[in-house]
Amino acid sequence: MPLPLATHAPSSPVDALRRLINLRWLSISSMLLVVVLVPWLLDIPIPARALLPVAGALVLINLLSLLRVGGLRDVHPAELFLQLSADLAAWSVFLYYTGGATNPLISLLLPLVAIGAATLTAPFAWAMAALAVAAYSVLWDFNEQLDIYDSGLAVHWHLAGMWLTFALSAGVIVWYVVRMTAAIRSRDLALAEAREARLRNERIVALGNLAAGAAHELGTPLGTMAILAGELARNPSLDDEVRADAELLREQVGNCKAILAGLTLRAGSLRAEGGEVLATDQWLRGIIERWRRLRPHVPLTTTCQCGDPAPRLVADATLEQAIHNIINNAADVSPNGVECEVGVEEAQIVVRVLDRGPGLPPGFRPGPERPLDGNSDGLGIGLLLAFDAVERCSGSIAFSPRPGGGTIATLTLPLSALRP
Repeated sequence: MPLPLATHAPSSPVDALRRLINLRWLSISSMLLVVVLVPWLLDIPIPARALLPVAGALVLINLLSLLRVGGLRDVHPAELFLQLSADLAAWSVFLYYTGGATNPLISLLLPLVAIGAATLTAPFAWAMAALAVAAYSVLWDFNEQLDIYDSGLAVHWHLAGMWLTFALSAGVIVWYVVRMTAAIRSRDLALAEAREARLRNERIVALGNLAAGAAHELGTPLGTMAILAGELARNPSLDDEVRADAELLREQVGNCKAILAGLTLRAGSLRAEGGEVLATDQWLRGIIERWRRLRPHVPLTTTCQCGDPAPRLVADATLEQAIHNIINNAADVSPNGVECEVGVEEAQIVVRVLDRGPGLPPGFRPGPERPLDGNSDGLGIGLLLAFDAVERCSGSIAFSPRPGGGTIATLTLPLSALRP
């Protein structure tokens, strides 16, 4: 029997044709089952010699359609209309030999109209509906009645057929509407996610513009601070402790200038254009060491298990900053010490940052739209950028409670996205 086309609207006319071909095999199977089972189960004679050529014609049409669809990139709506018209004609002939409009199963022509409405343009869909109505009208007067010897039995099976038609129609309507509703909800969800991604990208672009301006504006005051810190460090009247602080200040100012220089250099560049090929353990240890130089007063315990030899990858500056931001976030809430476990697990780079901070608020799930900043004065920008950088590489960031108090931040990156 004809069935609805698919669980959701096809993504292209070629997909629609493929699904129509698959559903036609079901129609052919249904015709053959009627020819074989009805005489046996209901003791109603069926004109098999007239019906089998109809099924054979559909088989031939399907085989030719399979040969054609293999090399197609697009299908004109007129071709889909002709395909559905062939199905409608076949079922009309089938019903002609099985009682015409008196056969209660004639309502099963409606699914063909539903398929046309789901796949065809409006003019062709209306034309398909008009053809179905015309076929019904012709079968009203022109048909061959089945020879049922008992009139009481004929009425019984007619009522049974009406019940079957009603049940099938109800099932088809519910099935189709539920699938269409699910497809609409899925589409709405995809649109909402696309809008969120667009808004997030706009924020990141705005941050990039601010960063470029900051890199330009901060160069002069940092240069002045570096000169003053150098003069303080060379002042012989200072004691050793103050001189060490001045040296540290000058070193941190130098780090700031290097970060700004790197920011200016990397702005707008692609990872593949300027990335350096490194071993995974070398890349991760370099990130950790640079973080230690920036925040030497926060103890950081590290564990690195990247295998021997460690996989090689293209170093991505944005991912380096993402890992920095996650460690910074942990250090803000746990200044007495942070643990970092890095390694390669199942073709993925896994970075776990463990802190002893206050933990996640109840019911809170950090994400790109709800970043969690460990610093109460922060804006969440660090994790916003981290989420964006990781998602662009098909990775993920997850947060979970740490036994004994604190939070575990887990950054996962597929190696396939970073291979040279």
